[in-house]
Amino acid sequence: MTESSAASLTSEPAPTGPETAAAKPAQSQKPRGLWADAWRDLRKRPTFLISMAIIVVLLVMSAFPQLFTSVDPNHMDLARSRQAPSAEAWFGYDTQGRDIFARSIYGARASIIVGVMATLLTVVIGSILGLIAGYFGGWLDNVLSRFSEIFLGLPFVLGAIVILTTLNPATEVPNAFKITSLVILSISLLSWPISMRIMRSAAISARNQDYVKAARALGAGPVRIILRHMLPNCLAPVLVYATIALGTFIALEATLSFLGLGLRSPVVSWGVMIADSRQYIQISPHLLAFPAAFLVVTVLAFVMLGDAVRDALDPKQK
Repeated sequence: MTESSAASLTSEPAPTGPETAAAKPAQSQKPRGLWADAWRDLRKRPTFLISMAIIVVLLVMSAFPQLFTSVDPNHMDLARSRQAPSAEAWFGYDTQGRDIFARSIYGARASIIVGVMATLLTVVIGSILGLIAGYFGGWLDNVLSRFSEIFLGLPFVLGAIVILTTLNPATEVPNAFKITSLVILSISLLSWPISMRIMRSAAISARNQDYVKAARALGAGPVRIILRHMLPNCLAPVLVYATIALGTFIALEATLSFLGLGLRSPVVSWGVMIADSRQYIQISPHLLAFPAAFLVVTVLAFVMLGDAVRDALDPKQK
């Protein structure tokens, strides 16, 4: 018997069977992080899928309203004033003879722009101040916290009245860009303390973690620690707040417009449409019903999205 044949007889056979086949994919599978695990969980939630479908339709509607209607939303025909819904105009006409369906489609753009931009500005301001206060602590944390409590103590409607009536008096000729910018600014200035408190709490918890202590021991500066290490691990609660706040800010825009403080003509938004129809609710309820329905569905979609994201990112649910 040769040495090679003897070696083949003495060598152990390669392990086979279902246990080995199951072990191979388990060894090659990479561990998922928080965001990957949350995304996998979100795809299984009906509330997330339904809300995302509604939001996608709304985003397409705001970006390309021509796909949904070919009617000019500002075209007036007083002969059709307050006509009821019909085959020609599905939602009827408003007091100035404008197509309510076309105005509802075009109104999505202004309402969503206000909600998205106000949310971004609110989260940016609150996150920056919250990270600084949470990381450094001490007197800086006390100063920033007391400063945020000043804005948090202001009633929203009262603060919006002061800002909008001062910077945008009703006697001036309406300018669409100026009005929209001021509404976004007023909502952000009165809402950022909430996101600041959320980010501050997450930053206080993160600064005592081992990865922050290790980065500090290796000589990393405060800016690098905050941006590279703390910020990615503190985004989850702020993201949940942002998704819910976006729908809330759209409703706040409608509230300000209803009070005559927010968007005004020539801007087309759901809040402006609701404000224009408030005197005719009893005799022509369709003037209010359809823009209000668009507003309710939009706010509900973002609230459902926020609830789904919160449940997916909450470690207590795992």
